[in-house]
Amino acid sequence: PPAPPPPPRRPPPRGRGGSLSLHPAVAASLLYAVSTIMQAVATRRAHGLAAVAQPLVVGGLVVDGVGWLLSLLALDHLPLFVVQAVVAASLVAVVMLARLVLGATLRRTDVVSIGVVVAGLVVLALAAGEQPATHPPAGFTTWVNVAGVVVAVGTAAAYRRGHPVLLAVLGGLGYSVAAVAARGAHASGDLLDTVLQPLALAIVLGGVAGALAYLRALERGAVGTVAATVSVIEVLAPGIVGLAVLGDVVRSGWAVPAVVATLAAVGGCVVLATSPANAAAEEGAPAATESEPA
Repeated sequence: PPAPPPPPRRPPPRGRGGSLSLHPAVAASLLYAVSTIMQAVATRRAHGLAAVAQPLVVGGLVVDGVGWLLSLLALDHLPLFVVQAVVAASLVAVVMLARLVLGATLRRTDVVSIGVVVAGLVVLALAAGEQPATHPPAGFTTWVNVAGVVVAVGTAAAYRRGHPVLLAVLGGLGYSVAAVAARGAHASGDLLDTVLQPLALAIVLGGVAGALAYLRALERGAVGTVAATVSVIEVLAPGIVGLAVLGDVVRSGWAVPAVVATLAAVGGCVVLATSPANAAAEEGAPAATESEPA
C-alpha cells in the first residue's frame, strides 16, 4: 500500500505562553514612557548640559536601559511586528502621564486613538502568539551589520545640518536595525549569547545612532512630525523583515485582522505623536492650557 502522507507542518507554539511573553514588551513600553516624563520634568528645572546632571535625567536613562533589556527579552519569544508595535505604543502611556504629571491637554482624538491602539495591540497579540526566534538565513549577520554601519554613518553626516525629517527617518531606521539584529541574535541562545555574538555590533550601532538621530530631530523639528515618522518606521520596517526573512508568521486565518490591527495601531500612534501632551513630554516645555481643540 502507498505510504501515508506526511503530517502537516506544525505551527509555532501559541496559547497562554504568548500572552505571558507579551508582559516584558508591555513593561518596556511603560518604562520608556516613564523615562520620557522623568526627563521632561528635569528639563523644566535645568537646561542645556546642566539638565544632564539632574537626578531625574540620570534615573530616566537607567529606566530606559531596563526597558531596553525587557524589549530584548520579549524579542526572544514574540515576532517583531508585535514587539515593535507594543514599544511604539509607549505614546499611549506618554500622553496619559503627561496629562497627569505635566498638566498637558488631551484632545478627544487622543482619547479615541488610545482606544484604537490598545485594541490593535490585543488583535496583534492574538494573531501571533508565542514564536521563539529561529536561526536567520545565511548572510543575515553581514547585511544587518552593514545596515547598522550605514545608519551610523548617515547619522554622523546629517547630525549638524540634516533636515529634521531625514534625522527622524535615520532614527527610525536605527531602532529598526537594533530590533532586527536582536531578534536574529536571540536564535543563538540566551541574553549573554546575544551580547557576545557579531550581531551585537548592529544592536549597539543601530540603538545609539537611532537615539542620537531622534534626539537631534526633536531639537530641530516639530515634535509631532518627528515622533510620528519614527513610530511608523520602527513598526513597519522590522515587521516586514521579520515576516520576510526571520520566519515570523501570522496565525492561520488572522492575516487580514493582523494587517488592519497594525495599520490601526500605527495610525493611532501617529495621532498621539501630534498630541499637545506628547509635545509637552518631548519638549519639556510648559503644557498647553487652551481649551480642547476639535
